[in-house]
Amino acid sequence: IGCQAISARCPPVRVELFASSRCLCAIDKLIMSKHYPAALDPKQDDVQKMLAADVHLGTTNLDPGMHTYIHKRRADGHHIINLGKTWDKLMLAARIIVAIDNPQDICVISARTWGQRAVLKFANFIGCQAISGRFTPGTFTNQQQQRDFKEPRLVIVTDTRMDHQSLMEASYVNIPTIAFANSDSPLKRVDLAIPANNTGKHSIGLLYWLLAREILRLRGELSREEKWSVMPDLFFYRDPDEVDKEEEVESTNTAAPYDEYSNKPSHDYGPGADAEPREWALDAEEGQSGHAQPSTEWPEEEAPATNAQQAPVVWDI
Repeated sequence: IGCQAISARCPPVRVELFASSRCLCAIDKLIMSKHYPAALDPKQDDVQKMLAADVHLGTTNLDPGMHTYIHKRRADGHHIINLGKTWDKLMLAARIIVAIDNPQDICVISARTWGQRAVLKFANFIGCQAISGRFTPGTFTNQQQQRDFKEPRLVIVTDTRMDHQSLMEASYVNIPTIAFANSDSPLKRVDLAIPANNTGKHSIGLLYWLLAREILRLRGELSREEKWSVMPDLFFYRDPDEVDKEEEVESTNTAAPYDEYSNKPSHDYGPGADAEPREWALDAEEGQSGHAQPSTEWPEEEAPATNAQQAPVVWDI
C-alpha cells in the first residue's frame, strides 16, 4: 500500500528500492520479535549459568556480520554478546534439529580441543554422528572414502575458523549448517549462527548442554517441569593430566592411615582384622569370665630365696 501511495511522486527505481527496504525492515522485525510460547523463555537459573560460563564474553575483534549480535564494548576492548539473541538462536536451532526424523542424518563437528568432549556427549544423548578432532578432507564430497564418507542432512560446527573445511564441503553438496560464532567469527557458508563464546571450555560445554536439553524437551523425552539429571559438568573438557592427579589424590585418601608415632598402619588387615584388641583387667568380673588372671605366686623350685634363707658367701683368699 505504501508503494502505491508514493508511486505518483517517486520514480519507479525509487519505488522498488523503497519497497525492498520496507520488506527488509519487516523481515528483521519479524525475526527479532518474539514468536514462540512463553515456555521457551529462559529461566533465571539458565541465565546465571550462561553468565558464570562466560557465554556473553567475546573477543577484542569484531566481524562485520556479528555486529547485530553485540550488546556493547567494554573498556578493556572485549565485546559483550547479547544473551537474549543467543537464547533465541538456540531455540531456533533446536527446532531445526528436531524437524529431522532420523538423528543419524545430523553430524556435529569440533576440531577445537575444548569442544571435543561436548560433541561426543551431545551425540550420545541426541543420537547423531560426531566428528571430534581432525576433519578428514573429502568426508562429504569424496565417495571413494568408504570409511569416512558421510551424507548428513544437517551439519553443526563449533568454530567457523577451526571447522572451515567441513563448512566448505557442506556448501559444495548443499548441506545446511549451524555454527557457534564468536564476535570475530566469519559467517561465510553459515546458514544459522548462534552468537556465543566458542573459545572457553565451560562456554562450549554449557551451550551443547542447553541445546541437547531443549531437543529432548521438544521430542517429549524430557518434561519442562522436571530438572534434567545430567549436569553441565559432563560436557566440559577435562585435561588428562588433571584426571591423573585426581586419581592419585583419591588413591592416597583411600589408603590405610598411619600412626603418628610408630609409622605403622593404625588398622590391621590380617586374618584377625575385625577383632578389636582386648585389655586385660585385674578385676573380679574379668576373672569370672573365664580369662586367665596374671599370677604373682612363684613355683616352689623357682621361688627366689629371701634374705634369711640366703646361703653364706664364702670368699676364697
